[in-house]
Amino acid sequence: MEPAYRNHKPISFPSVFNAAQSYWLTRFVILRLLGLIYAIAFLVAINQIIPLIGEDGLLPISNAVEMVRKAIGSTEGFIRLPSIFWFNHSDGMLLFIAWLGFILSCIMIAGYTNAIILFVLWFSYMSFVHLGQDWYGYGWEIQLLETGFLSIFLCPLINMRPFPKQAPPLQIIILFRWLIFRIMLGSGLIKIRGDEIWRNGTALYYHFETQPIPGPLSRWFHFLPHSILKIGVWFNFLAELIAPMFAFWPGTARHIAGVIIILFQLNIFISGNLSFLNWLTIIPALACFDDGFWSRILPGKLVEKAKAAEANCEPSKPMQTTAWIVTVIVIFLSVGPVINLFSSKQIMNTSFDPFDLVNTYGAFGTVGQERYNVVFEGTLDNDSTDKANWQPYIYKGLPVGLDKRPPQIAPYHLRFDWQMWFASMSTADQYPWTYNLAWKLLHNDANAVSLFAENPFKDRPPKYVRAVLYKYAFAKPGNAQKLWWTRKEIGLWLPVLSVNNQQLIDYLKSEGWLK
Repeated sequence: MEPAYRNHKPISFPSVFNAAQSYWLTRFVILRLLGLIYAIAFLVAINQIIPLIGEDGLLPISNAVEMVRKAIGSTEGFIRLPSIFWFNHSDGMLLFIAWLGFILSCIMIAGYTNAIILFVLWFSYMSFVHLGQDWYGYGWEIQLLETGFLSIFLCPLINMRPFPKQAPPLQIIILFRWLIFRIMLGSGLIKIRGDEIWRNGTALYYHFETQPIPGPLSRWFHFLPHSILKIGVWFNFLAELIAPMFAFWPGTARHIAGVIIILFQLNIFISGNLSFLNWLTIIPALACFDDGFWSRILPGKLVEKAKAAEANCEPSKPMQTTAWIVTVIVIFLSVGPVINLFSSKQIMNTSFDPFDLVNTYGAFGTVGQERYNVVFEGTLDNDSTDKANWQPYIYKGLPVGLDKRPPQIAPYHLRFDWQMWFASMSTADQYPWTYNLAWKLLHNDANAVSLFAENPFKDRPPKYVRAVLYKYAFAKPGNAQKLWWTRKEIGLWLPVLSVNNQQLIDYLKSEGWLK
């Protein structure tokens, strides 16, 4: 029986549209959401790439390129880390590629794309990932590359219309299901293997407080009854270990699996700031739904356009042949990730090929039970002791002030804040670019200061800079002081530094950060 379409008026070809076996609407939704994710990712690059890896950035891309060239040569370097920035990595080129990606993404959001545009987006973003160093080392970077690569083959080579005459190849839809299967199962298995508090159901007692960048609702989640938080852990395993098993089943079972996975991702989104990871993970989950599902929830005019495209479909042998070739490649490249998936020494967020076509995934295999934050501070005083008037540099996402509600950042990504979350669990020597940051703060470097929400020294640079390690915890709601956080000072994380510190100067020169 043909499904009832919302706001749908009968048209002349109802018998042609087999909604349960068609994916015209599925392709439409996947590509629109992917365009949004690409736009956000390239916008992040526009705003942050110069302070991070620009010619005078915290980790200049020129240093990374030169290091690889000396080690293995330019040709081998390009083969192992494909990137357009091997040929030109000036600040102008970095911004040009970022703006190009953003503009093409916006065109894609508007409904117009083809294989050529998707290839340009994929290779442009890969260029940032492969030479972005610490700032692009997150699992969702290679996940976006794998998602973007598969999307290339959903579209005709040239035709940019939202509903071209060529149907989306079923093989590629199935490869998207294979992707969501690996993402979710890998995340579930790494938790089961990685941390006792996942296995005993207490992980969420800590996660909302200790996650990288808490959001406006994180404290509310943190103080939920422990019984509810335990249920949350079991829902986590339902979405990550059970639901993906049904990604390849027919009809209703697959739809239910897709709904569970998407609801799980939305729950994570509202409870914290995990960049665009959750929205990106929703994309392959959308492949669990066929047009029969979408036709019940999307506007009738959109459904009619899909029906019209199906009625006028022109089979494309080149698209089908290419889809089969891609399928064979993915099957071949999946051997390593599958072996890893079922290994007792499972690793997460790792690529097995230079183009990041088939990867391993996982998140929060372990959950910290205490939250540490590094706070950079400066002073105009001649005194560098604790008695000086030290003023904090306020992060855009990480907590500093105790009375400040955590902001909503996601799906935008604050790369600097995320790295400082990792750094707080290590030492400054393991994050040497923090010394470069301190030097730039001592000179009120505009690019470095732009990484923070506020500059406490707008008129003149500080005489001394340091970084202090604090232990933060959520303040209970309804406290008299109306605080969001409490904190305890642990000690200096970065020693007191000044522009006259010769040891700092020598170190920066040895790293190539100071000429």
